[in-house]
Amino acid sequence: MKIQANTIRGGNVIEHDNKQWRVLKTEILLPGKGNAFIQVEMRDLKSGNKTNERFRTGETVEKLMVEERDATYLYAEDEQIMFMDSESYEQFSLAKDDIGDSAAFLQDGMVVTAELIDGVVAGAKLPQHVTMEVTEADAVVKGQTASSSYKPAMVENGVRVMVPPHIGTGTRIVVNTEDATYVERAKD
Repeated sequence: MKIQANTIRGGNVIEHDNKQWRVLKTEILLPGKGNAFIQVEMRDLKSGNKTNERFRTGETVEKLMVEERDATYLYAEDEQIMFMDSESYEQFSLAKDDIGDSAAFLQDGMVVTAELIDGVVAGAKLPQHVTMEVTEADAVVKGQTASSSYKPAMVENGVRVMVPPHIGTGTRIVVNTEDATYVERAKD
C-alpha cells in the first residue's frame, strides 16, 4: 500500500531499495529554505543493519501489510528470545534487536503481538504498560517541589525509571514499555 512519507510512523514496516525495513524513529525537518523533509531511522529486517534515509514529505513509499498474531514469551537465551504462537503452538525466536529496548520488560508467560510479513515473523510488540516493583529508589531531596520533580528509581528488571518523590522501594508501579517512563502507581 502506497503512503505519503509524512505519514510514516515508528513501528511501520516499509519497502525501500527492494528491502524490508522497520521504522525506528521519524523526524520532520523544516529547513529555513526549501521544502520540508522527513528523516527516517530504520533497520533492515533481514540483515539487522540500521540506516537513516531522507524523504521529501510529498514522496510516496510502500508500506507493507503486517499480520498480527498472539504469541507467548517463553525464555531468553544469549541474544535470542523464544516465543510460542498461541494458535499453532509453534516455537520461533527473534533477536533482542528485533524487539528493541522494550525487551527488558518481557516477563514469563507474557502475551505479545507477533508481527508476520508474508508468513515470516518480523518482530514482536509488547503490551504498552507493565506492572513492575521498585527495588531501589533515591531519597527525596528537601526543598524540591512535588509537582515538577522526579527522582531516579530502579525496577525489578534493572531498568532505571524517573518516578515522583512519593514512590519508594517496594512500591509497584506501571511503566510504559516503549520508552521506560513512569505512568502511575499500580492499583493493588
